[in-house]
Amino acid sequence: MSVITMAALGIVAVLLAIQFKTLKGEYGVYLAAAAGLFIFSYGIGKLETILEAARKIQEYIKINQVYLTVLMKMIGIAYVAEFSSGICRDAGYASIGTQIEIFGKLSILAVSMPVVLALLETMEGFLV
Repeated sequence: MSVITMAALGIVAVLLAIQFKTLKGEYGVYLAAAAGLFIFSYGIGKLETILEAARKIQEYIKINQVYLTVLMKMIGIAYVAEFSSGICRDAGYASIGTQIEIFGKLSILAVSMPVVLALLETMEGFLV
């Protein structure tokens, strides 16, 4: 599906959620969450294309597989954290959404630490 299709789906879901909000507010939240999950599942499907391109880039410039794996983990963490944070905010629980964002950022930092340490070790070799 194209971006235009997903955008149209999102707009239709929001318009329907607005209509449901006057009748039963929770139905609007459920509809928005369902549309978000649907779009999220198609977004995950696009990852195969990205992974294949990343593998080809790795072949061309001979990047260590570890760095590529860390990069993909960071992208995945950011995507999931942003998605779940948005759902929490839409449901009216902004404080939980903020906590999810903070946890996502800390998780990205934790995943990236081995790469940062390897970079510092490489730089130390040049400075000594």
